Amino acid sequence: MERRAGLSGAASAVSAILSGIETVLRSFYDFHVEAGTGPLVNPFPLDRSRGAGRAHAHHNPMEPFRRQRSGLYRPVVPSRMPRDIPDEEFNEIFAALGSHRDRALVAFYVSTGARASELLSATRGGVDPGRQLITVVRKGARAVQQLPASADAFVWLRLYQLEMDGVLPRGGGQPLWWTLRRPFRPLTYHAVHRMFERAGTAAGTDATLHSLRHTAAYRMAEDPALPLTDVQFVLGHALLTTTQVYLTPRKEEVIRRVLAHHGEQVRQARRLARPAPAPGYRRETLDVLFGKETS
Repeated sequence: MERRAGLSGAASAVSAILSGIETVLRSFYDFHVEAGTGPLVNPFPLDRSRGAGRAHAHHNPMEPFRRQRSGLYRPVVPSRMPRDIPDEEFNEIFAALGSHRDRALVAFYVSTGARASELLSATRGGVDPGRQLITVVRKGARAVQQLPASADAFVWLRLYQLEMDGVLPRGGGQPLWWTLRRPFRPLTYHAVHRMFERAGTAAGTDATLHSLRHTAAYRMAEDPALPLTDVQFVLGHALLTTTQVYLTPRKEEVIRRVLAHHGEQVRQARRLARPAPAPGYRRETLDVLFGKETS
């Protein structure tokens, strides 16, 4: 009897621990489902068969439901818009690059939208200049995928290959990107990150290497001739909703268009406020006598 009671107590203790863990996990996923940063359905739903009862069992049906506010341990997660690089800023960064290799890397990043580690996975045999394709290994799924790139990227790549011809190991399976100093080693993410950071500092900008991916995504999403599903495929997004973020207008573009709108409103008001000439007078004659108004 004592042994049976001991086993029963241990089972109850384990059940209580598992129940507590499940409660923590349910709260964790509830938070991310509500914030829109997690799955669509909580993988740890409330089990009503264990006596939990229905949701809002004690709610007064005569009163409306109130949305629960975020408390101290459930802070509101602000939505962060992807940061792209304006064209003028990008041109200054590109001019600060010091080698054909770096120019080829940046040109591929900004035209393919590949992640930093994905582009570094390319091999010599994975480059097809005739079709303007470069083969990379996708992050996470490790799937092999061909990405289209701009013609400029392949021009800079060819200049880099001619510069290093006879120095780097040959073979289609060899890495495409190498260090510039002896002993030559395959290029790493941290080395590329430092390279772009130095170029950004020289150009007076704080743009990051990952901003090149956002820049490519914005450029492709803004092209009306390019379906959003094509952009999703190139960027490697599992969900189309992730790609739709790049349809959000950028702050600089919004400000420019709104200021142009205000300027047009002022010009229209001036044209409407200008009185018509009296009968018998021509406006061209009045402009010669009194000067033509400029808008």
